[in-house]
Amino acid sequence: MTLPVPAPTLTYFGVDTLVDADTRELQAAVRGFVDRRIRPHVATWYEQGHLPVRDLARELGELGVLGMHLDGYGCAGTSAVAYGLACFELEAGDSGLRSLVSVQGSLAMYAIWRFGSEEQKQRWLPRMAAGEAIGCFGLTEPDFGSDPSGMRTRARRDGSDWVLNGTKMWITNGSVADVAVVWARTDEGIRGFLVPAGTPGFSAPEITRKLSLRASVTSELVLDDVRLPADAMLPEAAGLSGPLSCLNEARFGIVFGALGAAHDCLETTVAYARSRQIFDRPLAAYQATQLKLADLGLELGKGMLLALQIGALKDAGTLDHRQISLGKLNSVREAIAIARECRTILGAAGITLDYPVLRHAANLESVLTYEGTSEVHQLIIGQVLTGHAAFR
Repeated sequence: MTLPVPAPTLTYFGVDTLVDADTRELQAAVRGFVDRRIRPHVATWYEQGHLPVRDLARELGELGVLGMHLDGYGCAGTSAVAYGLACFELEAGDSGLRSLVSVQGSLAMYAIWRFGSEEQKQRWLPRMAAGEAIGCFGLTEPDFGSDPSGMRTRARRDGSDWVLNGTKMWITNGSVADVAVVWARTDEGIRGFLVPAGTPGFSAPEITRKLSLRASVTSELVLDDVRLPADAMLPEAAGLSGPLSCLNEARFGIVFGALGAAHDCLETTVAYARSRQIFDRPLAAYQATQLKLADLGLELGKGMLLALQIGALKDAGTLDHRQISLGKLNSVREAIAIARECRTILGAAGITLDYPVLRHAANLESVLTYEGTSEVHQLIIGQVLTGHAAFR
């Protein structure tokens, strides 16, 4: 079914007035890429549990969004708000697409850019920015997600080398990555290591049978006596603050990205409601439908205003990392609620891949959990409000 052009659900909030013309142009370019390259195929990719990562990475590199918020080494050095709005458009296509970009730029590339040696930066970052090399980020383990301090992956010195043993889990891009940023416990604390694909003892079996993020590559990382030279270690990262700072970069993208999925759901649903005839009237003309849409539009708009404020603080250099928890919690929680309610308006049509709504809802179940569960972010906010840590 061809749907009419939907009403611009965010224009009502004057969001465009908070963004400069160059950023709007960049956002439009990403939207055009998603419309042209992703939307015609993503339902099939999702159904097949497949994403053409290498092809897309090169195209995303040409678009300039891989590591776009970093400076130098082939990266564009855009504002935080521009990066956020790119994530918004990418996740409007699919959460798996935004995850690909987010892991590449905000986790793997950021770790090298922030903590790597100059040789490591020169070796990896230009190729990763161009999409010619793909990275992944190995922190989460089968038994340690919300509490990464308990990781069991270990690196020990053997002469001038390091030898790594352990397992990482739920790693986006893992089985297609050219380099893995792996965090491990050492006698000197937690350190990061660059593990090139093909290193003896290193494998990355893909995780299949997923019901969420199906258009995304998710893997396990297995390190069995992986021997690395001394210069494989990220020299500037010591302790858990290293990987956690990378996670903050990725969470920032989610603040905007989840709202992109919600926006796609709402735009699709408004268009459907305007075209669907019920008892000789458009579904959109009924009070019950409008009450739902009004609430959904209000939450989406409020979420965007919060996201843009967080982006403005980040660009000004005044962002407290705990403020990202406000955005991540709100954006994902409201986005999944919007997706679920939109599905009710679409009725039976909403359960098919002919419409993106339930695909977004299923993806958001993963986004609700990764980069910090909602409960973790609630506790971070609770600690700010009360002064008491309640994590244990």
